[in-house]
Amino acid sequence: MTKQLGVREQEIMEFLHERVFDPVLASATAPSGLKSGIRLTIMRMSERNAAGMIQYFWSAVIGTERSVGFAGQMRAAGFDRFEEAIDDFRVRFPA
Repeated sequence: MTKQLGVREQEIMEFLHERVFDPVLASATAPSGLKSGIRLTIMRMSERNAAGMIQYFWSAVIGTERSVGFAGQMRAAGFDRFEEAIDDFRVRFPA
């Protein structure tokens, strides 16, 4: 069963879909591993409340072993990562 997102969670997900997720998912040239990684990220973020989503974003930017490698793959494939959305994210979704 999918969790119903609140207004703030929807805002965060819409922002990330526009800036990071959808360009990869819509791309005919994105590697399948990137697409499945994006889907997994969407699923994990959708399980959180707004504060958890914001924390997830910043944890990924700071860098976990997994997020550093994934961000590198996204960059190599020419896609924007969370890092390119930092300034706008910080303004729209303060911690």
